[in-house]
Amino acid sequence: MQKNIIRDQNFLSQKSVPATRADLSTALDLVDTLAANADRAVGLAANMIGVKKQIIAVSIGVMNIAMLNPKLTKKSHPYQAKEGCLSLTGERSTTRYKEIEVQYQDLNFKKQTQHFSGWIAEIIQHEIDHRAGILI
Repeated sequence: MQKNIIRDQNFLSQKSVPATRADLSTALDLVDTLAANADRAVGLAANMIGVKKQIIAVSIGVMNIAMLNPKLTKKSHPYQAKEGCLSLTGERSTTRYKEIEVQYQDLNFKKQTQHFSGWIAEIIQHEIDHRAGILI
């Protein structure tokens, strides 16, 4: 189900807690909300729809995937990026990495480890920051 985007910076600055099987509906809502905002968003974090859980959704090509409890395990080749966010006005500068490795659980709670690079890596890093209460 599509949800409204939260803009309250105090709420967004709070750290999220680990997701459990009871949070699968939030993961599905996040994917639906990302699809509904495809014209202006390529990633979302659960706190952006009002839920402080460690869940992100990312547009990877033609599909959106949910990552539960994502963690960066490797990163290389730092660079400076300017990013916008649906929850905030304007753009901000930040350091990102061209190549990353992410461990997460899929919707079946199966552990996954994947490597990403370029634009998709940047999106994932932005959303992982959200889950940690870091606003970019």
